[in-house]
Order: sequence, then structure tokens, then C-alpha cells
Amino acid sequence: MSREGHLQIESMRHKCSPAEWQARVDLAACYRLVDLYGMSDMMANHISVRVPGEEAFLINAYGMMYEEITASSLIKLDHDGNILSSPDFGELKYGVNRAGFVIHSAVHAARPEVACVIHTHSWASMAVSSLECGLLPLTQTAMRFLKIGYHDYQGVVLDEAEQASLVRDLGQAEALILRNHGALTVGRSVGEAFNWMHRLELSCYSQLAAMACNTPFAKVAQPVLEQTWNNYQPGTRRPYGLMEWPALLRKLDRMDPGYKT
Repeated sequence: MSREGHLQIESMRHKCSPAEWQARVDLAACYRLVDLYGMSDMMANHISVRVPGEEAFLINAYGMMYEEITASSLIKLDHDGNILSSPDFGELKYGVNRAGFVIHSAVHAARPEVACVIHTHSWASMAVSSLECGLLPLTQTAMRFLKIGYHDYQGVVLDEAEQASLVRDLGQAEALILRNHGALTVGRSVGEAFNWMHRLELSCYSQLAAMACNTPFAKVAQPVLEQTWNNYQPGTRRPYGLMEWPALLRKLDRMDPGYKT
């Protein structure tokens, strides 16, 4: 199964529709990019994408690092947690992380317009998630999250009973702070969800840096905060990800096109 540090996984391309294969390629790229931009946590956490035209989604095999995820290594689940297709991992027998299923199935079931869900445990988002003040609108980037939702910590997300409150706290937003835990973003495309997460991470980093200076924050008037927030909303501008996603894929292709296998 392994040669020179790479899992040898049979291609799934001939076992799925062209639409599913494209979703697999985009999702594998997202895993690589989350790792590249310093937002991964070894084999923990998860990113999922809805399979076009099906009541199913793709997610990572629990046991693989983000930087080695490929289109063929992803596992296909229905919303009840049944595995619809999986590559042959041989003696490794990789499956799906329970928390990944609970979180992602809840969002995909409740938000049919959402194509991609990203959940991270970066040090910056974990730190901000533990602050009573939460994420502050200190910078233009952070003002995009002026009305971000919060989900109180209830332990490791293993119980499906938590799905209702998780979905309620996310509402119709694109981002959610999981208190004492991490962050979650969603998008109508993989590129859009990645854009939201990348900007959320930058907001968390900049807040922690500003707080470390131990000096008063510059104030921004509430009407300006509201106007800036509105300028970043999906109904105000073109969807996020349209411009940068092709460029990000080219970046990956220059580095290692193996995600497409």
C-alpha cells in the first residue's frame, strides 16, 4: 500500500460521474491548501463537499494527513453515515471520523445550498474561540465577520443530538466560531468556503497580535462597521472563490499535481 512515503490508492475516476470526480479534485485541492496555509492539525479535522445531484458528501479518510489527500482517497457518505464508496486502504482499514460525520452531515442536511464545509483547529482560531469577547472587528478583514455566530462547547462532537444546536447557531451565515474548539466555514463552492476560512484565520491572527501589544484598540464607528460588513455579504458582491480558486489550483499544480489522482 505504501511506496516511498505515498499511499498507493487505485483511481476512483472510473467509478464515479464526471461531476463527482470534479468535486473530488476540488476537495483534495482544498485539503492541500488548508495544510499549505498552516491551518491543518495532522490527521484531525475535516473538509467535506456535497456530491452534485446526490444526497451524499465526500470527506477525508481518518488517518491520512491533509498534504497527502488525493481525489481517489476520499470517502463517500450519505447523510445517515452509510459509506457509499471507499478506496481500498488494505491493512490500514481507514474509515470516517465520527465527529466529522456528525458535524458535516448536519450542515449538509440543513443547508442544501452549501457545497463545502471546512472545520479547523488552528492555533489562532482555537485561541479566539476561548476568549469571552470572541472575534472582534478590529480590522477590515475581521469586519467581514461582524455578525459571526457562536456555538457553545458541549464536549467532543460525537452525539447527533448536538446537530440541532449546531445548525441553529450557524443559521444562514458562512462562518461559525465553535467555542473552546475551533472554527467552521461553509460555501456554495469549495473555493468560496476556503476564502471564508482563510479570511477568518487572518482575522484571528491579527486580533491576537493586537491583543499582545497591550494597548487600547483604535475605535471604528458602528455605522462604518455595518457598512463594511454589508460590502462583504454574498448578496452585495460576486461570490468568493471565483477569481482566486483557479489561481490556487495553478499554485498546487506547480508544487505537486498529485492531488488530482
